[in-house]
Amino acid sequence: MGLVCSSNSLQKSAFIVSLIGLALSCATTILPHWKTLNTDLNEMVNWNLGLWQTCVEQDEVGVQCKHYDSFLALPLELRYARILMFSSNFFGLLSVVITGVGLDCLKLGEGKQDLKRKFILLGGMFLWIAGITTIVPVSFVAHGIVMEFLDETLPDVAPRWELGDALFTGWFGGFFLILGGSLFFCSACVTEAKPSVSYVSTENCNQH
Repeated sequence: MGLVCSSNSLQKSAFIVSLIGLALSCATTILPHWKTLNTDLNEMVNWNLGLWQTCVEQDEVGVQCKHYDSFLALPLELRYARILMFSSNFFGLLSVVITGVGLDCLKLGEGKQDLKRKFILLGGMFLWIAGITTIVPVSFVAHGIVMEFLDETLPDVAPRWELGDALFTGWFGGFFLILGGSLFFCSACVTEAKPSVSYVSTENCNQH
């Protein structure tokens, strides 16, 4: 009985964590704050660069955004990032659906514990893929920003891009997705141990 409760608790925690990770990953894809730029010559203007558009923030005018004219016009790193983030969102959504079917607290597929366990394992694997495909593009873009910022060949007065808020959102999202997948794997291990425990308990009761 204790193992059943433990498995259900792990699955519920994993599902909630996975939903948080998926939401953060989707937000990272949409947000235009992958790169940010502010020059000393005009501190009242901030430039933000995302996967879909470029935005300019001005104190007097507000925020003005312009979508990219073509996918091929994007820098190479942002092209790869857009593809990988699409993949992350797809695998994340797919994993939430699959693991939702495999949750023990749902009556769907009741009595087919082996099949539900396979759904949990498959969903956990997809969550790992979603987490990795979120962390990789975010880290790749961040690495390029840091290398350019530390480039000594550029003059000191030259403006440099800095890390945007969307990158930190992506790191957290990837972490939560991987954590959710790990918790689902743990719950599947606990579920696998239930039949042997039930058998031992029944055998002890018969002896009494």
